[in-house]
Amino acid sequence: MAKSVLFERKTLHPSELERRELPEAAGHAVRALADEIAATVGMSPAIATTLGNPDLLHHIDTRFSELPEEVHRAMRAPATSAGVTIISRLPLSDDELGQTPIDWRQAAAWAGEPERAHSSFALDLTMLLLARCAGEPFGWQGQQGGRLVNNILPTPGHEQEQSGASSTTLLSPHTEDAFHPRRANLLMLGCLRNPDRVGTTVSSVRRVELSAAQRDRLSHRELPILPDVSYGTDFPEHETPAIATLGTDDGRLTLRYDPAYTPLADADDEFRSAYEHLATELERVCITAALTPGELLLVDNDVVVHGRVPFTPRYDGTDRWLKRVNIRLPQRRRDASEAAETGYGQRVVAPFRMIRGNRT
Repeated sequence: MAKSVLFERKTLHPSELERRELPEAAGHAVRALADEIAATVGMSPAIATTLGNPDLLHHIDTRFSELPEEVHRAMRAPATSAGVTIISRLPLSDDELGQTPIDWRQAAAWAGEPERAHSSFALDLTMLLLARCAGEPFGWQGQQGGRLVNNILPTPGHEQEQSGASSTTLLSPHTEDAFHPRRANLLMLGCLRNPDRVGTTVSSVRRVELSAAQRDRLSHRELPILPDVSYGTDFPEHETPAIATLGTDDGRLTLRYDPAYTPLADADDEFRSAYEHLATELERVCITAALTPGELLLVDNDVVVHGRVPFTPRYDGTDRWLKRVNIRLPQRRRDASEAAETGYGQRVVAPFRMIRGNRT
């Protein structure tokens, strides 16, 4: 991949980013409720490593409404054209984290170990409570064992791949799970540790400049987007439907974009030219946020692509560590044509829809 200005992005929390701050009491209320639920349900490896226990999910679903109104207001969808919001002041200390795990499997296993359970399990519940205030958290059966809260951290052997486990390469701007018709409406990234101030890049399609011809070309179904490597690499039995890069929601642009997993060589010159112009525009309007511990980045996944600048991992227990939660907004509707897509056989884990009797 040719280097771009994204490699050198160092701007931290520029003014274009919408910021919301949790009052001190509200932040502590979230942590306290997570601790209370953890104590009520009880910790066991089966509960903590999967987060799929029905009793646990029932407590999250019935008690998130107890949180202060300030928390609910902070977790509403981003309100500006930038499509991203930073929510700060969630109380968190480095001492409670222990070492950064070496991969997501170790992180999930540690959540079920008694000597680590208090902080690790409770932090997962904190993320679920916050995500439930925003919408309906969900996971993927084929990603991180179906866990509702994913761990994003550098992993040995994955440094150069296009996934959340990479580090030394630029993680290209992309729509989260762009290949799937049931991808998240919102993506929540919670920072536990980021000692090197590694930047997360975000770009909104509603800030780009496209000609009418480019917009029209990118609004037609042209090429497929394949699942990223975190879902595996073998999908020979599944159709590869073409998707539209651009869409609309109430007349406003939406985006479905992942160039690293799009076979652009199969397109004609006109489409590639329009796509390359879009990529240049997304780079031009890019904002970089270097999250600090206790900060959340809420991303409108229907509008914004996100990525990450390269960094050198330490693998000494002090590396960058984020928590990720996919969130569905029931009130949003995507183009009806997406309903025919199979999503390459990848199934969602959507317990909160089942709890509320809203199966689809």
